[in-house]
Amino acid sequence: MIYAGSGAISDYSHLMLLLASAVALGLSVMTRSCEKMRMREGMRRSASQILPAVPLLLLIAMIAATWMWSGVVPTLIEYGIRVLNPTFFLVITCGVCAFVSVLTGSSWTTIATIGVAFIGIGRILGFSEGWIAGAIISGAYFGDKVSPLSDTTVVASSSCGVDLFEHIRYLMITAMPAMSIALVVYFCVGLFTDTSVVTASSGEILEALHTTFNITPWTLVIPGVVLLMIVLRVKTLYTLAAGSVLGIAGIFMFQPEILSRLEGATHGSVWEHVMAMLHVLGTETSLSSGVPALDDLAATGGITGMLPTIMLILCAMIFGGVMIGSGMLATIAMAITSRLSHRRSLVGTTVGSGLFLNACTADQYLSIIIGANMYRDVYTRYSLEPRLLSRTLEDSVSVTSVLIPWNSCGVTQATVLGVATVVYMPFCIFNLLSPVMSVIMAWTGYKIPRPALKTEVI
Repeated sequence: MIYAGSGAISDYSHLMLLLASAVALGLSVMTRSCEKMRMREGMRRSASQILPAVPLLLLIAMIAATWMWSGVVPTLIEYGIRVLNPTFFLVITCGVCAFVSVLTGSSWTTIATIGVAFIGIGRILGFSEGWIAGAIISGAYFGDKVSPLSDTTVVASSSCGVDLFEHIRYLMITAMPAMSIALVVYFCVGLFTDTSVVTASSGEILEALHTTFNITPWTLVIPGVVLLMIVLRVKTLYTLAAGSVLGIAGIFMFQPEILSRLEGATHGSVWEHVMAMLHVLGTETSLSSGVPALDDLAATGGITGMLPTIMLILCAMIFGGVMIGSGMLATIAMAITSRLSHRRSLVGTTVGSGLFLNACTADQYLSIIIGANMYRDVYTRYSLEPRLLSRTLEDSVSVTSVLIPWNSCGVTQATVLGVATVVYMPFCIFNLLSPVMSVIMAWTGYKIPRPALKTEVI
């Protein structure tokens, strides 16, 4: 990044992760600490957490393509441009994403559906990609963090032996101030952003939308059905699969002319339209509407566009497995926890370890589980409540995973939104403030009972 720029992340991360894995494996062999059973177990743990994300990523790529060409996203963009006040756009984006994420318990689903629509609306209104993606991600990860349906929230509470709803209530002490500050920042940005020039030219884009797509409220039945499945707590895999199938059906029902206009599609028989449909699902697809802004917005990558993301996640899985199997993470954990002496340093080190684990394992689930195992006994030793540990892990792991370019969350959201991780990172206000709030609460001692043991230094 220093010498080649942020583009080096996508160009060299695969190589660097594999190289780091090879170095870690070589060091463990040289020091005779490499055991086949431990290495096999490390790879199994890493794979069991990361591999289930692969089919989800493929389905997300299909949803992104089919919801665009079926008219779902264009319809949402058209309504959004007409209804949303640019001043409140970032605040509304963050708030809506938070609400949907609380209902779904999934930041990934929220970002892959309504997040894609908001990124299109924001670009047309003249906001920078970083601010739009930051507002989307802040809202989605706030909802994911405090939702009882969230898998990361359940993992954090169960790993630390804390009741789920007690864990969520304690989370609110740090989550609400961070979210409040984020909303104020987004409001101020909207207040001082000049969108008059772009808004004045949005009429051209709206006209191109109507010329290219059949804008009808009936297309919103597709996300409506998906939202209903989410409320009914249907499994994420099935929900995304249904969304993809409905998107495919929507192309034939609502946009019968669109397939013949797509780049790479052909005219004529039903068979040729089916082949064009496969082209939409599988590869990069674009059209020529005469309005460059709309052409850039409508372009989709399909499954092949998601393959580099999947490859990077698999490389990260190998790296995490080697770090665990070689015992390097355990050695580092022992070195860190053996020197802790009081509440402030313990919480601060837990936050730092969360960031470190996110970078080393490239997966938030592994980071939460390993962090809980690292610090559970240490928190007990100093008579600190388990809910303090579970909250600190959530503040430092769950919401920061999306800020690391090679973490599975960072890679996925950068691909889905089309905005590089290092571009949106400074604008994810909630995600950046959450670990800071955790440290501040530890320093002030707010809502943290004083330990009974005299070994604790306040």
